[in-house]
Amino acid sequence: MKQVTATGQTVEEAVESALAQLNVTKDQTDIDIIDEGKKGIFGIFGSRPAVVKVSVIMNPIEEAKNFLSQVSEQMGSPVDIDVKQEGKLVYFTLTGEKIALLIGKRGQTLNSLQYLTQLVMNRFSQNYVTVILDAENYRERRSETLIQLAQRLAQKAVKTGKEVTLEPMPSYERKVIHTALAENRRVKTSSDGIEPHRYIVISPVRK
Repeated sequence: MKQVTATGQTVEEAVESALAQLNVTKDQTDIDIIDEGKKGIFGIFGSRPAVVKVSVIMNPIEEAKNFLSQVSEQMGSPVDIDVKQEGKLVYFTLTGEKIALLIGKRGQTLNSLQYLTQLVMNRFSQNYVTVILDAENYRERRSETLIQLAQRLAQKAVKTGKEVTLEPMPSYERKVIHTALAENRRVKTSSDGIEPHRYIVISPVRK
């Protein structure tokens, strides 16, 4: 968090000095008055300057966008970023000429970026939020693939009578698996492991 401590003959002057140093407007900051100051006799003797501490209010979404822009530039795949927020879910949609670089094999790069972006968001957010990062409609296509995978592995678990362990997935993808098999009474699903390496186990239901 950017912040400065400034002084002035009055609180207003001290605040103006701090805003100038931070190069921001008043509505972008939190202002803490440390000392209101004292004019003193004839404005000279016994006078004490006003002291304020001014902190810049960080916008979580803007910080996340800046992070994604910097990373994509460094990876040689600059992007445009569209943001949509629904309650505690924040969707970032990326578009660009070399977007495949940011998706990676089976979405592994995109998942890593999503995890890191969520860390950035929650570093600056007062309330915990979940980030969904998408590119070229990858999430929808991935969901369809995961549903088919879930059904196939559920059949395998029932046929062999053994648990089937899936590869680590982000929470959004695990939810797709759980939902896809929620009404399948022949199997049950559970999550194990620690983020970001948490994974799903599909277990046959013993009769």
